[in-house]
Amino acid sequence: MNCKVEKTKNANEVKLKITVEAEKFDEAIKKVYFKSAKYFNIPGFRKGKAPMQIVEKYYGKEIFFEDAFNEVAGEALEEAVKENKLEVVSRPDIEVTQIEKGKDLIFTAIMQTKPEAELGKYKGIEIKKIEYNVSDEDINHELGHMQEHNSRLISIEDRPVESGDIATIDFEGFVDGVAFEGGKAENHDLEIGSNTFIPGFEDQIIGMKIDEEKDINVKFPEEYFSKELAGKDATFKVKVHEIKKKELPKLDDEFAKDVSEFDTLKELKEDIKAKKEKQNEERAKYETQDAVIKAVCENIKVEIPSGMIEMEIDNMLKDIENRLSYQGLKLEQYLQMMGKTQEEMRKEYEPQAIEAIKSRLALEAVIKAEKIKATDKEIEEKMKEMAKNYGKENDEEFLKNENVKNYVKQGLESEKAINFLVENAKIK
Repeated sequence: MNCKVEKTKNANEVKLKITVEAEKFDEAIKKVYFKSAKYFNIPGFRKGKAPMQIVEKYYGKEIFFEDAFNEVAGEALEEAVKENKLEVVSRPDIEVTQIEKGKDLIFTAIMQTKPEAELGKYKGIEIKKIEYNVSDEDINHELGHMQEHNSRLISIEDRPVESGDIATIDFEGFVDGVAFEGGKAENHDLEIGSNTFIPGFEDQIIGMKIDEEKDINVKFPEEYFSKELAGKDATFKVKVHEIKKKELPKLDDEFAKDVSEFDTLKELKEDIKAKKEKQNEERAKYETQDAVIKAVCENIKVEIPSGMIEMEIDNMLKDIENRLSYQGLKLEQYLQMMGKTQEEMRKEYEPQAIEAIKSRLALEAVIKAEKIKATDKEIEEKMKEMAKNYGKENDEEFLKNENVKNYVKQGLESEKAINFLVENAKIK
């Protein structure tokens, strides 16, 4: 394999002219033939038994070129990138200039490379001090959650539905007199005031009695996820079967004993306060770091290649897909529910992608400027910690993996760079 690297007119872009030896390309053609021979049906030969030259004569000599190219090009490109120490941030734009049996394979690949940020002011950045105090309201809010979690439901039979009740209902929805898909349920528990239904629906349940039937008229919001129903007037036929009310436990020492390891409500409150203070410290720490990094990013000069932005958005969408999969959803379903196209979603995430890239490039520039290094001992300890978290304590292959090692090294150095920026910032 031979490679010639040229700069293009565009910043952070290179053109690689790659030559793969004729022998290697011919070997790839043979390999492709043996893989695909069983699919060829040529008169005079049993299926899959026709010699390669007969297949080429029957279908054309180019029949194996595309697959043979794919067989060798990826490896050749990867080797060229590694050999020339290129940090590629985009998919290659490939053009084949020579492809023929018995001759060298020649193709070009235009790729964008990682830019280097030019730092502006990064020491002495001025930001406002971020801190959060724990109020009595915060503690009472947490106690309220604990009450809710430990509440019990009691049946109500002597009055109609009130706000805060849980009504067990049957309902069926109609638009222009026609029932619509997904608009029917039986014995559905609805908390009145939770605002989980269409605006106006829950309000009209208030005052209904057990076994009462009623038509409820509502209007679907204009931005409703189902385009067929958005903005439409609808009528729901509703019947109330049961009314239940949450009974909250009393906030006293007995409650504290029941829900925690503490003997008194005072001790429980103190524990909630201590935990909230720790959470607030962590929140203030990360928000301070974020504010400093954003300020540094405002002062850097960098031209981010379009391919780098596209790849960042790709990674963001993959993360979203993974999270959706835990809910049993696919990205296409989610987009349909949101009434968006993938192109619209990509456009929405573009500013976030640019911000994330800028942050990384800024930190890399600080690491370089301040000669920040992660020691071998720090890397080793972090890898052991990771191995323990992943249940790979005895996995020597994991502990010696160079890719994992580089990932850990970059993470530690970025962490040090962030700490350096915060330590050198002017926090007022």
